[in-house]
Amino acid sequence: MMTIKQIEVTVGEIYKGYVNNDEQGVRGYDGLLDIRPPYQREFIYNDKEQQAVINTVLHGYPLNVMYWVKRSDDAECPYEVMDGQQRTLSLCEYVAGKFSFEFKNFFNQPADIQKRILDYELTVYVCEGEQSEKLEWFKTINIAGKQLTEQEILNAIYAGPFVSDAKRHFSKSNCGAYRLGKDLVTGVLNRQDYLKVALNWIAEHEQRQGKKQSRVGYMATHQHDPNANNLWTYFQNVLNWAITNFEMKKFKKIMKGLDWALYYDTFHDKTLNTVEMAKQISALMRDSEIEKKTGIIPYVLTGDERHLDLRAFPDDIKMEVWEKQGHICPLCGKEFDLEFMEGDHIKPWREGGRTVIENCQMLCRECNRKKGAK
Repeated sequence: MMTIKQIEVTVGEIYKGYVNNDEQGVRGYDGLLDIRPPYQREFIYNDKEQQAVINTVLHGYPLNVMYWVKRSDDAECPYEVMDGQQRTLSLCEYVAGKFSFEFKNFFNQPADIQKRILDYELTVYVCEGEQSEKLEWFKTINIAGKQLTEQEILNAIYAGPFVSDAKRHFSKSNCGAYRLGKDLVTGVLNRQDYLKVALNWIAEHEQRQGKKQSRVGYMATHQHDPNANNLWTYFQNVLNWAITNFEMKKFKKIMKGLDWALYYDTFHDKTLNTVEMAKQISALMRDSEIEKKTGIIPYVLTGDERHLDLRAFPDDIKMEVWEKQGHICPLCGKEFDLEFMEGDHIKPWREGGRTVIENCQMLCRECNRKKGAK
């Protein structure tokens, strides 16, 4: 049964023994508090948010409640921060002299101000119980100033060697995933977006191989793996294939955010004519009929025009053509109100047809669907 106990801890007590480095991690409270456990995100508070924390303390205003988890009695570091990491780091980094508030760092403050900061009491709830209970509580009290993303919560639920190693590849500043994928993957690195993309890709890859898999399922299956090498290798294979087959310098603006894993799985064992594809892509990028330029590469690979979001006839052209046709669908010969008819390209786009009045006919919905299906 989980127990929750309230304690009062001063900033000075938390700062005692404070370390923040890659080798030792982030520790405080005389080495008893793990300020950044494996599931926690990197520091994301900006300067303004850091300043707000210090301003709150200096004015004696209450800082939001923080939550710690009590580990087993034989743990080397018996407490971990569940919620409040960003505020705790802001306080410790200020006392360590890493940034200034109103042009003064901690060491430039008068002695009474330094004492006021170090003596400031933080309200902390310590949770102790089974792992499943603590993780459920973690989700429940996700109330920090910057709410955790779905992937950050999943990192907490499936904390272990797999997630720790995955974050090394996908979450650290200037990590391998960012260097390789910054022009191909959308999202914010330190909010776990790159890791989310990689996990979605490999889960969908396994689905295409006939496995019932999801991002959550993949994390659960591999939670206790000693590393995330398979995930990292697959991610590299996907993006290296994209970089090899498409000219980044010419087409970078239409390559970001595509489902590269789908196209890698479908086409990586085929020899593509990259020269001809580049010519086709260049021509399509100049085509004003294409509304969605990011659909060009998917179209070139699959031939599916739905990727392109081709221009539709505007309402004034449709109204004029409908009147000229006498409200009659030319294919079935029946009369329809305008709302039950659709603008159709007489000469299709792929044959050079343009979205102009001379190339427009109004078809009933049923006839237009039949024609589109041919």
